[in-house]
Amino acid sequence: QVQLVESGGGLVRAGGSLRLSCAASGGTFRMYAVGWFRQTPGKEREFVAAISWSGLNTYSTDSVKGRFTISRDNAKNTEYLQMNSLKPEDTAVYYCAARRRYNDRTYTNSNDYDYWGQGTQVTVSS
Repeated sequence: QVQLVESGGGLVRAGGSLRLSCAASGGTFRMYAVGWFRQTPGKEREFVAAISWSGLNTYSTDSVKGRFTISRDNAKNTEYLQMNSLKPEDTAVYYCAARRRYNDRTYTNSNDYDYWGQGTQVTVSS
């Protein structure tokens, strides 16, 4: 069973950048497909980006394409979300998630994931 811990959140002005990290432990990281979700009060958890176990396949939601990049380093048991050109509407708690992989694909539904981090707050001021 894998444990996930996010870091890198904070307060940034619109147009700025942040890099989120998600460190995994307790499992063989390359056996897991991983992703990022975000949530604001009163709203459902929203898919942001996902990456396959090999790192060869990625997918992100339209609102972040061209601004956010998901990546992973299996040797370091860590996934990343590089966020550039941040907007106030990106403000949310960001969660990393993992699931056992059965092929080299990405997963975009929160119900597909079995393991979650505790979340890290990202606040973008205008």
